[in-house]
Amino acid sequence: MRKMAHTTYLEMQGATRFPIKLPMSVKSSSGQSYCETENISANGVFFQMDSEIPLGSTVNFTIELPAAVLGTATDVQVACRGRVVRRADEGQRKGIGVVIDEYRFDRR
Repeated sequence: MRKMAHTTYLEMQGATRFPIKLPMSVKSSSGQSYCETENISANGVFFQMDSEIPLGSTVNFTIELPAAVLGTATDVQVACRGRVVRRADEGQRKGIGVVIDEYRFDRR
């Protein structure tokens, strides 16, 4: 398991973002939701969902990496824990930016 040093949101923005849409599951105090990533970087992930998650909240989420994209025999899940550092409400959808504090890879 990897732990990242505490960073501010502005420092986090310096990492290259990749506009990749991957299926993900998000667990927070609001419950569990299924959505997809909008973009992802070495430091965090941005996604949209219907429910709200307050700034500073801790979230657990899993991102599914398809075997076909990785060139592996099985899918790989990245299980993560992070903190909400950005919100960008866009109508009914809520944009959520999360800094990744911990992650691990799980083969399915």
